[in-house]
Amino acid sequence: MTETPPPPSAAPSQAAGLRRVLRELTRLHALRDRVRVGAWGLTPSGAHAMEVLAERGALSLNALAGELFVDKSTACRIVGLLEDRGHVARRADPRDGRAIQVELTPGGRALEARLRLEAVGEAEAALAGLAPGERDGALAFLRHLARVSAGEGGGTDRPGDQEEDE
Repeated sequence: MTETPPPPSAAPSQAAGLRRVLRELTRLHALRDRVRVGAWGLTPSGAHAMEVLAERGALSLNALAGELFVDKSTACRIVGLLEDRGHVARRADPRDGRAIQVELTPGGRALEARLRLEAVGEAEAALAGLAPGERDGALAFLRHLARVSAGEGGGTDRPGDQEEDE
């Protein structure tokens, strides 16, 4: 039985170029997101929490903290700000009266849907300049990058597990 040789590694200049592009893309998206959600009185972390709650439904504070990759006290502060603005509500966990769950309010759900629609529109514009095969390749690469990044960062494969068709 012959072993398959490992794929060739990326050239150092390609890896350095990828790192530079990722750094710039991350910075640009962080700035853009801050402006977009700031107009609604949200922080990027708060908007992310709302997106997680819209996707997963009501969660315990611990589960939400895990989804956001923050500690429980940070998640509590994020939820507190969202609660003050009427976007989320806390309720007793039906399975454990000592625990709380966090869920979107109807207003929070409407705002999250609006923010998601704007973000999807931007993604559609970005993909519009690519041929269909290039789009598939780009999405496959980004899913791979998310899986690799989650593994190296001590996280799970969650970022690349699901395809977002929304």
